[in-house]
Amino acid sequence: MAAHAKTARRGGFNSIGAGEKVLRYALLLLVLALTVSPFLWQLSTSLKSLQEDIYTQTPSFLPEQPTLDNYAQVADTIPVWSYAVNSLIVAAIVVMGNAVGATIAGYALAKLRFRGAKLLLGLFLATLVLPGEVTIVSQYVTVRGLGLADTLLGVALPGAIGMLNVLLMRTAFQSIPPEMDEAAIIDGATAWQRLRHIGLPNVRGMLSVITIFAFIGAWDDFLWPLIVLTDPENYTLTVGLQYLNGTFSANPRLIAAGTMISFLPIVIVFAALQRFFFRGVEEGAIKG
Repeated sequence: MAAHAKTARRGGFNSIGAGEKVLRYALLLLVLALTVSPFLWQLSTSLKSLQEDIYTQTPSFLPEQPTLDNYAQVADTIPVWSYAVNSLIVAAIVVMGNAVGATIAGYALAKLRFRGAKLLLGLFLATLVLPGEVTIVSQYVTVRGLGLADTLLGVALPGAIGMLNVLLMRTAFQSIPPEMDEAAIIDGATAWQRLRHIGLPNVRGMLSVITIFAFIGAWDDFLWPLIVLTDPENYTLTVGLQYLNGTFSANPRLIAAGTMISFLPIVIVFAALQRFFFRGVEEGAIKG
């Protein structure tokens, strides 16, 4: 009783003291500074004019004379909008492939009973152990054998269905109570009908999560497009931005402006899907 009363006076077992709360906020601010500061510095550099010296001993964070000339010069230096369209095509193929393929595969692994399901799940898990660099040679040989080398489809094909996305969708479908499927089966619903009317409405959050991950992965990929593509007209934006780094000189302002241009679509996609994204992260509750 005395120990219980002492704990109650302190606020309970789950209470947080003032010192611990200050420490948590301090750590959060430190993480925020480490993650956001490089982005803000790139944004500041992209807005600085040529008259500002960015190599001074005490550089200024805020531009003295903000200008958008660096962004216009990026478009004059490289066909940035053509590269952006190529990246959008690749990202669209990857997103559609993962949204459809990962959903169907995840539902099959979670809700359907068939011979070899556990073996197939083990193979999915095994692929996550291998880093991408290990299989990149075999991927290139396969893409070249299909005649897709130096094409945007060849860039998008290896990422069209991510094994991690399949497992995420499987987890989301498993959270649906089996009683709902059993009732639908009694009513004569087919597997496709159960997927459409029971499964999909309850996994929209997780579907948004894999959509964002697939888009970011396809948009930011540099190594694989650099290997597959040889024609500059087919370059994606991440590969095309390397031309901003000149052979004998480089303007960090242009490189920063190009980085901001490539970052903008990610912000737009996340802003459009953030409501479903956070729902998918905490997914588990099922609507009646």
